[in-house]
Amino acid sequence: MFRGARSVVTFVVVVIALAAGWELVKLLGGDGFPGWTPPFQWQIASDLNMPHVWDIAAAFVEPAQRNGPPLGFVLANAAVFTFREAFGGFVFGAGLGLALAIVFVHSPLLERALVPYVVASQTVPIIAIAPMVVIWLQAGWLSVAVISAYLTFFPVTIAGVRGLRSPDPRAMELMRSYAAPTRDVLLKVRLPAAAPYLFAAFKIAATASVVGAIIGELPSGIREGLGGAILNFNQFYVSGPPKLWAAIIVAALVGISFFAAVRVAEVVMLRGRVAVAES
Repeated sequence: MFRGARSVVTFVVVVIALAAGWELVKLLGGDGFPGWTPPFQWQIASDLNMPHVWDIAAAFVEPAQRNGPPLGFVLANAAVFTFREAFGGFVFGAGLGLALAIVFVHSPLLERALVPYVVASQTVPIIAIAPMVVIWLQAGWLSVAVISAYLTFFPVTIAGVRGLRSPDPRAMELMRSYAAPTRDVLLKVRLPAAAPYLFAAFKIAATASVVGAIIGELPSGIREGLGGAILNFNQFYVSGPPKLWAAIIVAALVGISFFAAVRVAEVVMLRGRVAVAES
């Protein structure tokens, strides 16, 4: 409980420090305000590129469109929509990654044959893959989930292979001496030993799934999620930059929330065990 509270306090302190640093940059090189002329002129610190923190905060309570609901309400609904897509992609990707890891651990031949292709798949830009997936599967929830899964399966596969090979050799020798079937070895020795590695990968995959869902929404034409909101506010950025920054902040919060949910599951399931240090 104490560690959780300390993490929350640390997060709040970091957010406050970032906001203070943001305003300090604008104070030194922004557009200035009545009674103050910044000593420097930095284009990146202009009100167009870097709106004031309070302007971004105010955008949440202003109407997203004329006579429409507040922007915060619109973005909250979009966040829920995108989170559902990201969760679907996370489940698909994590399941695929774990299945591949199990296959590779039990079949060195398939590992040597397929791992290079698994690695090569991550060198293809997701923005190039997304339109093709949308065409193949039709625009919709499934195509977005598949695009999200594309970003999530790789860390789970790599961490899974390492974790499934991490059991104590003495435990493996004991199972062999009992002539234990492969399934029992997997369920009772390999998977428990791999759990810390898998949760480390799940936390990476959780945030990646949100990125994949947002990117997948763009070519699919879905406008109910954060991808559609970001695209919409980007088109009107000149007239309302705080709205785009508000959408970006909400997208970041969705990723942080997903990461925190996986972290809570890790603490509950691995209580009393030493988690693998995240690299």
